[in-house]
Amino acid sequence: MSTLPSSLRVLVVALGLVAVVAAADPDLTVTPIARDGQVVVSFDLSDGFTAEVRDAIQSGLSTTFSYDLDLRRGAALFDRTVASATISATVHFDNLTRRYQMSRALDGRVEDARPTEDQDAVRNWMTHFERIPLSATAVLEANGEYYVRVRAHTRPHNAWFFWPWGGAVLGQAKFTFIQ
Repeated sequence: MSTLPSSLRVLVVALGLVAVVAAADPDLTVTPIARDGQVVVSFDLSDGFTAEVRDAIQSGLSTTFSYDLDLRRGAALFDRTVASATISATVHFDNLTRRYQMSRALDGRVEDARPTEDQDAVRNWMTHFERIPLSATAVLEANGEYYVRVRAHTRPHNAWFFWPWGGAVLGQAKFTFIQ
């Protein structure tokens, strides 16, 4: 017999479940680079390519990861959006040829498309992005405090195909624009 009271055992089990769920949560790492009045963003979604996502892709279901990027200028109470972009990565598996067709679109325009047979290349294609440009509509102020916020979400939204953490994943990084 256990010497722990039942309420303490429940607490220990609950804390263990919280640790497991927290370990499975994806992380969106954002790295902005500001140079010559231009801001480019690199980001990586860790643990976003789950077994459910892989199974959905393998079934032939066209799957899209979309990322909304916002360059924002923070003020005391309010912040304003200086620039924004949407990038999406789509993959479709053809069961007959056993090949993946991948494409990336920036603000609705296809920027790159390619086939592959490598599942690791698909994972990287869907979750890792480098030097995505954010065209500033306004001039960045010298020594201004800015941040880049990235929101990730997926399509399709089916009951059996879901992100384990809910609707979207958020990541952000602050920086000071030095001219």
